[in-house]
Amino acid sequence: MAETRVALLVDIVDSRALADRAHAQSAILDAFQAAARDIPVAVPLWATVGDEFQAVFAAAADAARATALVRLALPPKVDCRFGLGEGDMREVGEGDRGPIYDGSAWWRAREALEKVERDQGRAAPYARSWLVGDPADAARVNALNAHLLLRDHLIDTMSPRARRLAAGTLSGATQSELAAAERISQSAVSQNLRRSGAAALVAADRALTEGSS
Repeated sequence: MAETRVALLVDIVDSRALADRAHAQSAILDAFQAAARDIPVAVPLWATVGDEFQAVFAAAADAARATALVRLALPPKVDCRFGLGEGDMREVGEGDRGPIYDGSAWWRAREALEKVERDQGRAAPYARSWLVGDPADAARVNALNAHLLLRDHLIDTMSPRARRLAAGTLSGATQSELAAAERISQSAVSQNLRRSGAAALVAADRALTEGSS
């Protein structure tokens, strides 16, 4: 029986230009595993073919929050695109690299990933994530896509330290803990969170969480 889920397709940005593809692949898997400690995932990420990965979430808000944590955790010069597809899905077999799924969630995830790639080359070079869902629920889908666009643009502007501090805050670390890890003062952490926009990112994430509860 088909079930409503959020399919996530992930590919590596400019994968051919990476000096160490194996390191990038490992970093992406590690980042998703870390995100899964804070955010429920229905089917953990697995590599498929080429530079693509797949995962399954129960809700679009969970997938959105996980992809934010992943982007923040990735090392410099490693980045991903995310296509989120909301709909029905069913397992139709087992492949060499993981389960094989079918259904509207996967078709929509592919559509979303292709849109992100097109937008990157046009008016929105900062675009990394998009959701395609039920047309009957367009208002909610459009609101989440607005959040994703602004979030990805903000992450794009952050320094490596700002990303680490944002990721730590999203995962529940205190400013004192982050200060100790970065070997800076708690005041410096607070200032960095405000100036980099990470504080706004955290507030938006909390609003997203509350709105999906």
